[in-house]
Amino acid sequence: MISVLFAVLTALSNGSASVLQRRAALEVPDGEAMRLSLIGHLVRQRVWLAGIALVIVAAVCQAVALATGPISVVQPIFVIELPATLLLAGWMMRVRAPRTVWYGVAAVTAGLAVGLGSAAPVDGTDAVRGADWVPTLLLTGAFEAVLIVAALRVRGNARAALLGLAAACGYALTAALMKDAMAHLGPDGGVVALLTSWQLYATAAAGVGALFLLQNALHAGSLVAVQPMLTLGDALISILYGVTLFEEELRTGWWLLPELAGLGLIAAGCVVLARSSLATDTLAPQPPPPRAG
Repeated sequence: MISVLFAVLTALSNGSASVLQRRAALEVPDGEAMRLSLIGHLVRQRVWLAGIALVIVAAVCQAVALATGPISVVQPIFVIELPATLLLAGWMMRVRAPRTVWYGVAAVTAGLAVGLGSAAPVDGTDAVRGADWVPTLLLTGAFEAVLIVAALRVRGNARAALLGLAAACGYALTAALMKDAMAHLGPDGGVVALLTSWQLYATAAAGVGALFLLQNALHAGSLVAVQPMLTLGDALISILYGVTLFEEELRTGWWLLPELAGLGLIAAGCVVLARSSLATDTLAPQPPPPRAG
């Protein structure tokens, strides 16, 4: 229950951060895409700094969640970021959520419950064998490179979606590294063991890289294009890490049917939310105000 509670807090914090970061990204010139100067423009905006503060809060909650539960449980809960993001954006813009949004929220919530209830993830090992990280990092790096190269060849929401998936992969890797790092706090280790582990610093590097990709995804297109790829990609890739790296077990056989049904509900809910007027009215880029004279 502790891991679930902190996973929910992580999702709410990340959803709030996405709204604030999106608002800040709209103020950045188009010519700053995929450049380090993009961060320079953002860091001068208070709304972006508030979003980063929430990212830090989310990171702390995520660390607690991963230290107390399997990654296959913690990360999928983050699919509630999308409905949380839209509802928060509507509240900030004082736009009433239409009935279709609540249908989408219900579908995502029900899909998450059905999916996790059917899969019934069982915790495996707390730490990863060092040799297992080598192929994992190589394959993850290759996958990220393919997504980034493909994103640079398109524009608009297509680029935003590809970069959103790349960011999702980065955040899933960050979670796996974080869980492995937190294992050093066990009875045979402690704070010193944690601070001297390479996984801790790899977690920071992966997190910064994922954050950079997310900022460029938010700058390239609408939040509606980014958030579904971010949340669903993070959940599915994290489950893959959980099974392959931490030896977590999921139900198979006929349980795959309700698991796929749950995934279908989540996907359908995301589509409904993405097409809702709330997403268009509150998250789409706004035209600049007319000039005087």
